[in-house]
Amino acid sequence: MRPASPRPRTLRRHAARLLAAALLAGPAALAAAPVHAASAPAFSSGVNDFGCRPSAEHPRPLVLLHGTFVNPTEQWLIGGPYFANLGYCVFELDYGQYDGIPLVHGIGPIEQSGLQLAAYVDRVLAATGASQVDILGHSQGGGALPRYYLKFLGGAPKVHTLVGIAPTNHGGTASGIFTLAQQIPGATRVIGTACPACVEQFVGSAFNRRLDAGGDTVPGVQYTTIVTRDDELVTPYTNQFLSGPNVHNVLVQDLCPLDVSDHVLVGTVDGVAFHEAANALDPAHATPTTCADLLTGVVGALV
Repeated sequence: MRPASPRPRTLRRHAARLLAAALLAGPAALAAAPVHAASAPAFSSGVNDFGCRPSAEHPRPLVLLHGTFVNPTEQWLIGGPYFANLGYCVFELDYGQYDGIPLVHGIGPIEQSGLQLAAYVDRVLAATGASQVDILGHSQGGGALPRYYLKFLGGAPKVHTLVGIAPTNHGGTASGIFTLAQQIPGATRVIGTACPACVEQFVGSAFNRRLDAGGDTVPGVQYTTIVTRDDELVTPYTNQFLSGPNVHNVLVQDLCPLDVSDHVLVGTVDGVAFHEAANALDPAHATPTTCADLLTGVVGALV
C-alpha cells in the first residue's frame, strides 16, 4: 500500500500553475474533449499490492520509476492512483538510496539502481504470474535507468513497453549549469561523490556514451517519450527523444499549446502527460489527448 504522506507544497504550487493554463482552455474546449477512462479517476490506493492479478484488459503489471532526488511517494502521488484506477496492477520501485539519507533517492550509481530494477521486475513477475511488465518512468526513471536495464541486464524480454516522461535519454545540461560544472576542475568529482547518478546523466558522460553506443533501442520493446519544451533540466529538450524502430516521440505542447509544464511538473501532475502515457500503454483503446486533460492531474493534486 502507498505510505501516508502529506502532499508537498511544491506540488500544489506546480498544480496551481497548470490549473491556470487549463482554465484558459475555456469551457468550450472542455466540453468538446473526448471522454477518456482516465479523465476523472478517483484518487485511491491500489498501489504496490503484490496480491494484484492483472486483468485481461491490462495483462501486464505497470512498474513506476521515480526520478533523481525524489522517492515514489513524492513522484507518484497523483500518477500511481491514476493508473491503478485505470485497472493496472501498479508497482512503485524505490531505488538509488544511500543509508542515512532519507527521502532523497535516485542518487546512487545507475548501474547499482539497474540491479535493483532487475530484481524488482523479477519479483513483480513472480507475484503476478505475468510474463512481461510495462515501465513508466520520469527523468532518470524514464530514460537512463530503464534503458540500462534493457540493454545490459537482460531486461528486454521482460518488458513490453517503456514510457519515459521527461526522460534523461541522452543526458542534459540543466540549462548550461552541468556544462559549466564540467569545465571547473574537480567539480564533477565533487558532485559525483554525493550523487553518482547526477554526473552519469551529464551530456557526454562516459555512462551516456556507453548507453548510446549501438543505438538507442533494443529489439522487441515499444518506446514512447513524452517531453515538454519548457524542461529546464534535461536540456536541450530534444536530447530526450529516441531514435530507432518502435519509437514514438511526443511533445506535450503539440497536444496542448497551453501546457506550461517544466521538468518536475510534467512527471507529477500533468494530466496531458498521464493521458498520453495511458495511450502508449494501451494503444488499442487510445483517445485524443487535449488541453482538457490538464485538469486530470491538477484536480488530484489540489484535493
